[in-house]
Amino acid sequence: MTVIHHCSCRPLLRTLFSSTTRTSSRTLGRVWPRSFSHTQTTPPPPPPPFSSSPLQPNTPTRILSNVEQIGVGSNVLGAKVSVLKQKMELLGINSHDFLIPGRFHHFFCPKCKGGQSMIRTLSLHIIQDGGFAMWRCFHNECQWIGQVFADDRAAYNGFGKKVKSFGQISEESLGLELLGSELIAYFAERMISEKTLQRNAVMQLSSQKDVIAFTYRQNGQLVGCKYRTIGKRFWQEKGTEKILYGLDDINDVAEIIIVEGEIDKLSLEEAGLCNCVSVPNGAPTKVSTKGLPSVQKFDLQFQYLWNCKENLDKVSRIILATDGDTSGKALAEELACRLGKERCWKVRWPKKDDSCYFKDANEVLKHMGPVALKKASSLCKCTIRL
Repeated sequence: MTVIHHCSCRPLLRTLFSSTTRTSSRTLGRVWPRSFSHTQTTPPPPPPPFSSSPLQPNTPTRILSNVEQIGVGSNVLGAKVSVLKQKMELLGINSHDFLIPGRFHHFFCPKCKGGQSMIRTLSLHIIQDGGFAMWRCFHNECQWIGQVFADDRAAYNGFGKKVKSFGQISEESLGLELLGSELIAYFAERMISEKTLQRNAVMQLSSQKDVIAFTYRQNGQLVGCKYRTIGKRFWQEKGTEKILYGLDDINDVAEIIIVEGEIDKLSLEEAGLCNCVSVPNGAPTKVSTKGLPSVQKFDLQFQYLWNCKENLDKVSRIILATDGDTSGKALAEELACRLGKERCWKVRWPKKDDSCYFKDANEVLKHMGPVALKKASSLCKCTIRL
């Protein structure tokens, strides 16, 4: 039985939105300052600030407990917020209400005015120490983004990439159909049952019977699709927004598991672990040496984290069950950078023999069975420090 060690936790020196570089010690921390507490009796959070759904008028939201410790009424913090407000007013964002660091505020976008529906599509956030503010408009025809700083750094604003409307795709428009006997047998060889396939709406292309279609859904709605042949050739539906596979399975849970592929997510479900999601586009070949991208340069490879931000913000513990090879380790490190290393654990897969370990969740399932896989993916059994 492997021993658990909580991963080390040091202050975050750089987030996705700062301009400083990552240090050689690779100190990591939380990117998104919102509460992970599940014991507070607070109203539900507002619609996600990094999703494609339209936002509604201001509603109460959770804030970090350490925001209260900082004290939003302190002179230094108040002065920073005042500077940020003045800079945003020059760009047309007029915030008459008091802006509280750590909260998300919603306004009418000065660029698109909320579109024809006239709703507050601009999501604005000030980090908890008042160092900078960032915003994004989620009107699909606008996508205005920007950032201002409390110090002398220059403001940035521009327009993000427009995404295809979720309402424009369906199983019929993609040419999908239920899995045939050949692909059901293929999954059976990998110890994945037809019941699990049906629950996750795994389908196939009607025009190519040997192509698996992993349907990506958000709130039950089809928003994307990833295709795979038995021979491990992958491609994704063009023009759809990237999200985590199985996103609806981690709504309002305190602990989640992140794996590297859709089949690994299905494998963990066979082991009774449904609080699992998969990244949509695999792993990088190595850990980046360039540091985390600033808002000026989108974090394209990990854009799915932003698109699933509301779900990830609620999580207090994250188990990174990526592959055991070099790329899988690099993916775990990059995810920890963005999600906050203090709440991440890394799975060490069981030994296959005296010289090597199993590579991923599906290998463990096939060779050791669901009980061993559940034990291997349990926080208290096998996870190690990064």
